[in-house]
Amino acid sequence: MARSKFRVDGIDDLYDKLKDSATMDDVKLVVKKNVAELQEGMQRRASFKGHYEGKKFIKATGTTKRSITLKIEWFGMGGSVKPTTEYASYLEFGTRYMAAQPFVNPAFMIQRYKFIKDLSRLMK
Repeated sequence: MARSKFRVDGIDDLYDKLKDSATMDDVKLVVKKNVAELQEGMQRRASFKGHYEGKKFIKATGTTKRSITLKIEWFGMGGSVKPTTEYASYLEFGTRYMAAQPFVNPAFMIQRYKFIKDLSRLMK
């Protein structure tokens, strides 16, 4: 499964500003909140249509939605959210037989702006 990542440029400036106006516990709370919201957003979007096997339609089971896990990493300064089904990338990107049903990238694109906004609030 391809992961969506983003990078914060100027991390040293961010750290200096945060050091003056917020504690690392505040930053950890922002990380935890945003990782949890990303998981919720991915699960909300993980409502799939089902698929055909031959001429028989197979209803979606919800396994991928239930498999989306959250993990807080780097002593609370980072986190990851990902589906653990082996076919999740087929759902996200599609195949030559199946249209894409994106649920990871749309949730990530929305959450990254919220994360940056929440970090910016800490710097005021």
